[in-house]
Amino acid sequence: MPLRPGRLSVQARLILMTALLSLASLTGVAVAADLIVREKVESEVYQSTQRAASDWIAAMDTSTPQPVTTAEVNLLQLVDATGRVVAASRDAAGRPPISTLWPGSDDRIKHGRECANGECVMFTAFRPSPQEEEGLWGGASHVVYAGRVEPPVLAGWNLELGLAGAVLVASALVTGLAALLIRRTLRPVEVMRDLIAEITVTDLGLRVPVPRGRDAIATLARTVNRTLARLEEAVRQQGYYSSMVSHELRTPLTGLRTRLEEALIYPGVDRGQTISDALGSVGRLQVIIDEMLLLTRVRTSSPQQAERVDLGALVRDEVERLSPAYRPRVSVDDAPRVWGNRVQLGEVLTNLLVNAERHARSAIEVSVERADGEAVLTVWDDGDGIAPDQREQVFQPFIRLAAGRERDPGGSGLGLAISRAIAQAHQGNLAIEETPRGTCFVLRLPLAGEHEPG
Repeated sequence: MPLRPGRLSVQARLILMTALLSLASLTGVAVAADLIVREKVESEVYQSTQRAASDWIAAMDTSTPQPVTTAEVNLLQLVDATGRVVAASRDAAGRPPISTLWPGSDDRIKHGRECANGECVMFTAFRPSPQEEEGLWGGASHVVYAGRVEPPVLAGWNLELGLAGAVLVASALVTGLAALLIRRTLRPVEVMRDLIAEITVTDLGLRVPVPRGRDAIATLARTVNRTLARLEEAVRQQGYYSSMVSHELRTPLTGLRTRLEEALIYPGVDRGQTISDALGSVGRLQVIIDEMLLLTRVRTSSPQQAERVDLGALVRDEVERLSPAYRPRVSVDDAPRVWGNRVQLGEVLTNLLVNAERHARSAIEVSVERADGEAVLTVWDDGDGIAPDQREQVFQPFIRLAAGRERDPGGSGLGLAISRAIAQAHQGNLAIEETPRGTCFVLRLPLAGEHEPG
């Protein structure tokens, strides 16, 4: 079955690509070198044969023209118009004319190649000028042939075979070197793969080694470690939430079961009251389940149906729903707008206002303003405040301080956790900031003009 590129590993594909590219590029270089070498050698041969023919013509006299040979050009012949060899060098004596090529009077120099009996001769056919022909032979036409055996580099396919061998050897060397570099470069990826394969849900503490530098592999290693850290934190929170949910649900379920069993065992128990208490317990269970589903949905997805929300208008609408006894003082500066889900942001504001009502003594203040490219919503109450070491605890699910349990025994402890999750889902944050008296919740969100959705 043929091997498909998609079935090869990244390393094999890179090596194969390097081999093909090197082979193609070196083949191109070899073809260019072949053409250049052939042209250069041919040019030198024809220059030497033309020079030898010219020198012989210059040395001729009317009595005994003697050929002027060189170490390179040893085949010289003087041929008349009838094709008879009038004079020749020692190596060309007794041979038929080197060629039948006869230059014209207007083009007195021609180059050519003749092959016979397995031997090829490169030559120059040089016809003297009419004045030289008149002085030497009384106007009779003659041609001087000067040639030499074709150099081995041009004979047959010797040059091409040599260049092809050089291309293969060079391509093999380049591919081998590239393979070593690719394996060394991808070695950290192999290490990361082996370590990630060892990671299990019960052991997420392993981290991949980060190579030096800021190349793609080092960036990948840092990204993998950050992802593993987030995964470890998510699993830790999931275990924490599971244990907390189990604890929070166990209490009302136990009470519900106990009351129902009493109603069955003891005939004197008021069953109407038992059913009423059971409905209360079921209501608490429903509240906890609904809020946990909301918290999970907010943590695992981006805000749905994002729109441009006017925080000032949202604050006024939510404040109008409060009872007149707890109506806060509202301050809106320039009505900043943000991108988000109006219902979820209203949920945050409602939770903060309800929390402020629960703890305030006499005053609640709500303000909206712009600051440092963000929309800032502040909810302040003049209650007892929260200790600095407990300000992060209140944002954890099911964590309720003693004052909160006293004022609202039936609360679930999920309101502030849901509010912070919504703020983070909107690329913002919810925190408790320092204030001289009471508690100050601050919600910061990017302005709509600087944070487009999607």
